[in-house]
Amino acid sequence: MSLFSKYIKFLVSRLLGTLVETVVLWVLSGYVFFSYAGKYIAAPAISFEIVMFFNFIISYYWIWSKDISVKSTKVFFTSLGLFNLSAIFGFAIKMGFLLLFASILKWNVVYCNLLALLISGIVNFLLAEMMVFKKRRNLPVIDGYAPVDDRERMLYDRRSNN
Repeated sequence: MSLFSKYIKFLVSRLLGTLVETVVLWVLSGYVFFSYAGKYIAAPAISFEIVMFFNFIISYYWIWSKDISVKSTKVFFTSLGLFNLSAIFGFAIKMGFLLLFASILKWNVVYCNLLALLISGIVNFLLAEMMVFKKRRNLPVIDGYAPVDDRERMLYDRRSNN
């Protein structure tokens, strides 16, 4: 699949994620939290974790599914951990811009969040493509070791045939 196709799928999935996050943020900031820290720190953090898992499931099973060479419980949870770390980094970027926009523009938290998502979205796509779901080739395991390159495989094959 081309990078462009992945990016289009990423945009579609993140638009759905943005809708989920916006609704959760709206409920939390309007009906659950009333202080500045609640509205601008806790509510975005909680809505972020909910949408992070939502986005991971879509990414794992739809966008980067063909790049995952082995599907197992271990790969799933390792990818989830990496995805969460990369999302936390993207979240830090989003929060920085959210707070910046809130202090400069004096807009509602929901609008500041949407604007900040535009910036952090690009960072999240690049991290997912280059780190979390990076296509890894399957290396054959020989005597408990995976060869570094094909020359080692050829040496092993020659030794085995003699």
